[in-house]
Amino acid sequence: MDATKITPLGVMVLALLREGDMHPYEMMRLMRHRRDDRIFRIQNGTFYHTISSLERAGLLTEIGVDRDGNRPERTTYSLSESGAAAVVDWVRRELTRLDRPTEFRVALAEAHNLERAEVLDLLTRRRELLAAHRDELASGLAEAATRSVPGQFLVEASRESALLDADLRWHDALLAQLADHSLAWGLDEVPADPYLHTLRQDQEQ
Repeated sequence: MDATKITPLGVMVLALLREGDMHPYEMMRLMRHRRDDRIFRIQNGTFYHTISSLERAGLLTEIGVDRDGNRPERTTYSLSESGAAAVVDWVRRELTRLDRPTEFRVALAEAHNLERAEVLDLLTRRRELLAAHRDELASGLAEAATRSVPGQFLVEASRESALLDADLRWHDALLAQLADHSLAWGLDEVPADPYLHTLRQDQEQ
């Protein structure tokens, strides 16, 4: 599967498997615990369809099926090498774009799958694009003021300008943390999620 055809949900599923082999129930519980459903709605049917699509594409592989008591069978999946590469390619492509807000949020959430230096470079490029867009908008607002355009027609543009200013400040703060290494980065620098351990203990009981 071409990385450009992977959905945001598919990328998050593949990225989860970097933390260890899991079955879909674990994945959904972990994503909801982390409030990934803030970004988009996670529906059971769509989730399992996504798993099937990723498996057919060879991005994840089935490594076993377990059945515990009266519980339904649960298939455990592992991330393939092509799946790991697809995550990196997808995040790398979406992290600089301004026209796909949902994809950018997912790319940002999964940016830790890239090396610190690359994320620093990609977000610096995105900041440059944001600054250019902000300057273009500011110029338009200034021109409108010289033509005495009533403010009621500029409310939306004014809001966008304020949001761009805030976004640029946020980029500056994150870029500084990445540059001075005050922000731990990558799975090797961050401890495993304790909730995943708790989740697995609960399922064994």
